[in-house]
Amino acid sequence: MAKYAINGGKKLNGVVFVQGAKNAALPMISAALIPMSGQTVLHNVPLLNDILVSIDIIRSLGGKAEYYKDEQTLVIDPSGISTHTLDSSLTTRSRASILFLPAVFHRFGKVQFKGVGGCNLGHRSLNFHHNGFKRLGAIVEGDEDVISIAATRLKGNLVYLDTPSQTSTENLIMAACLADGETIIENAACEPEVTDFIEYLRKMGAKISGEGSRTLFIQGVSRLRPTEHTVMYDRLDAGPLMMAAAITNGALTLIGARLDQMRILVLKLQQMGVTVEARGEVVRVEGLKKLKPINVVSQPYPGFSTDFLPGLMSLACVANGRSDFRENIFLDRLTQVEGLKTLGANIEKASPTHAIVRGVEKLAGTNLSAPDLRAGMAYILAALRAEGKTVIDNVYQIERGHCNVPERLSALGADIKRVAE
Repeated sequence: MAKYAINGGKKLNGVVFVQGAKNAALPMISAALIPMSGQTVLHNVPLLNDILVSIDIIRSLGGKAEYYKDEQTLVIDPSGISTHTLDSSLTTRSRASILFLPAVFHRFGKVQFKGVGGCNLGHRSLNFHHNGFKRLGAIVEGDEDVISIAATRLKGNLVYLDTPSQTSTENLIMAACLADGETIIENAACEPEVTDFIEYLRKMGAKISGEGSRTLFIQGVSRLRPTEHTVMYDRLDAGPLMMAAAITNGALTLIGARLDQMRILVLKLQQMGVTVEARGEVVRVEGLKKLKPINVVSQPYPGFSTDFLPGLMSLACVANGRSDFRENIFLDRLTQVEGLKTLGANIEKASPTHAIVRGVEKLAGTNLSAPDLRAGMAYILAALRAEGKTVIDNVYQIERGHCNVPERLSALGADIKRVAE
């Protein structure tokens, strides 16, 4: 257990590097178990709690995984994997554990899974995973978080997702890679992380087309081979860093931020008066003393990302006027509201998915507990602006998705420390 202690009121200035993308690295780590032998090498892998859980899962299955911190490189050797049952004491710590289903299935023709972790954002059904495997010819048994999958051989088919779920898309791509014939996935997720994952699978020998669109075509192959790949930079890490410059009236230069991957966030920041511009391969963000209000409606990519909503709400808390936030992805995305109100924000929940924020002159430090990853980052952003000291506990949630937060922010002028218990 650890806490972050933050003394607010400091402008952030300087240069900061964006970390590797968690949501691209996690399916790559899982897919590295599909080859029967050999070593896969992944570069630019951030040292996050969710990554560490995936490494533990590989080792619990009998595989080898070695992380080299200084090089941010992960080497995976699946040749010793000897069981088709995933350890529930590990799977309950990370929602990404569901991504191990296809790899283990391809090795044994069956897989057993119980318990899935991650952020508590309301009901997050696994039906897309159940039904997708069934469409490919597998026998699937279980309920919401208990799955047993078995088949002698998967067969390509047409698969439709009711909503473009990223993990469901990635799981079905992996399942279809070694299926007989062609699989078409309609209404697939098209996030940049999915595109990077598909590029990685192609290096392994997969035949996939349609990335970046809602329709994917996968032609089954007989095997995949180990490969080497550099994970893309994390737009979901770049976004909060940009917001940190905005809320502190600071000026940051970001290395590794791709504005074309977060166009709507850039637009919203600019609407608030923040300067955001690309200068060659770097991005410059300059805040404003008094931010302008905005309206936000989350949508699947390429719409406004639900992951950016909590952080942008922190900015709206000190904007000049009324802002409206409407969430269309998760029922319980607004978990940050009560904590922000404790800091002094004026927020009204008009419904479980609609919050009205009226900007206030100042926020005041307090004690908070991060309910989930994105809400925890929203608290950090608000604490950077608040007067006095804010202490945030349960930072395990934050460190599931952001690495070295105190070190990176301190280097930019923030007064933040990680206090271990």
